[in-house]
Amino acid sequence: MQAALLISAALVAVSFADDALGVPLGIRLAAHLAAAGIYLALTLPNVDPVAFVALTLGMTWLTNLYNFMDGSDGMAGGMAVIGFGAFAIASHCEGVAWLAIASTAIASAAFAFLCFNFAPARLFMGDGGSIPLGFLSGALGLAGWQAGAWEWWFPLLVFSPFIMDATATLAKRAWRGQKVWIAHRDHYYQRLVRMGWGHRSTALSGYFLMATCAGVAIALRSVTAEIQGIVVALCALAYLLLAVWIDRLWSRFGAAGAA
Repeated sequence: MQAALLISAALVAVSFADDALGVPLGIRLAAHLAAAGIYLALTLPNVDPVAFVALTLGMTWLTNLYNFMDGSDGMAGGMAVIGFGAFAIASHCEGVAWLAIASTAIASAAFAFLCFNFAPARLFMGDGGSIPLGFLSGALGLAGWQAGAWEWWFPLLVFSPFIMDATATLAKRAWRGQKVWIAHRDHYYQRLVRMGWGHRSTALSGYFLMATCAGVAIALRSVTAEIQGIVVALCALAYLLLAVWIDRLWSRFGAAGAA
């Protein structure tokens, strides 16, 4: 846990410098890769090299998810409350006290921030807040798996609203030949805001989705592996249907605007 806190503090410094002065993309990406690599080297020293590379890339992706999804009032802050709150509940139930305390502390800090960030926002997260939160979601998710608090899929399902939206959006942009590192407003939650849902309704819908995923993830811990696999597959199907629905709404919205 000490390693995660120290590395996240270093990420705060780099990210705050980016917020205040601007740091080149290459340097920021190198810092994120280094943070993930160092953490994994300290916590999984004997891991297979291929797995090490895959985990490093995965943690780097999670590190950036909060930055990608911090584009609507209250969205990232509220989901941090729910996500790390789910970590706290699961680790407490399994008797992993240090992880429960750490997760509760992060969720509590996010709730205090959300009081000023919920629409209409008066305080904003910036890279200085979003990047460390993304890293800690991956670091604590891995720590919980190592400590036996949950299976590998648990943190992925808890934070799946972030993972699915950001991954699907950037995959589509890459497929179209667009620069994925350029700021944009193509995320599904941003499309809902632009279609008239507004920041408040979009955030509340996101909270409902993430709370549902967190509740399902916590409930699945006590069932067989077969049932876990079936429910996780059904969740993936539900995300696909949700994405198709929003894409259709967006197409109609664009057609109406053109008309």
